Amino acid sequence: MHGSQAPSGWVQRWLHLLPAGARVVDLACGAGRHSLLAASAGHRVLAVDRDPVALAMLLQAAETAGTAQAVTPIQADLEGQGWPLMPSCADALIVTNYLWRERFADWLDLLAPGGVFIMETFARGNARYGKPSNPAFLLEPGELLARMPPAWTVVAFEQGLDAQPQPRVVQRIVAVLPGERSTPDPVDDLAASAVPDAAVRALWTLRLNS
Repeated sequence: MHGSQAPSGWVQRWLHLLPAGARVVDLACGAGRHSLLAASAGHRVLAVDRDPVALAMLLQAAETAGTAQAVTPIQADLEGQGWPLMPSCADALIVTNYLWRERFADWLDLLAPGGVFIMETFARGNARYGKPSNPAFLLEPGELLARMPPAWTVVAFEQGLDAQPQPRVVQRIVAVLPGERSTPDPVDDLAASAVPDAAVRALWTLRLNS
């Protein structure tokens, strides 16, 4: 469960690009190491994962850290036919240790103008060092760069063997969607986990697309 690990150094390095009080989507968040990191930096986070146990761990950790008001955990299937998130709802998107190519365009659509995309996941060659080894979950050389639309500004890109915290082959990217950022209005704290699916979708729109 990657949420129980320390935050990625790549995410920590580039979090400064986010505007104050940014609306952050942490996709496939696990137990929420990056949700907690973003919330501690003063951002509002929608933490999305299919695992209710991981999300419960996140909520408990956020309460302990005093950031529960800033974190909304949502249990959702990110690989099914229906896509649960609204376009242009976020100022930043964080994706780590997760790959589902069929939804890559939907991921990018989550970002409003000026939005920041931070991603780090495994790449071809990682099978030599451990899991994942299935090519479906391993990026091809240069794939993240190739998948970015021409209008986006790539701030940083890396690929290759990373020895820390254990040997693994990864790709990492930070990219920004051009456009002028809007200043989101404050929103009330919302208990998203207690409402049915249809209401959750409306709630996401209210909370993150305010």
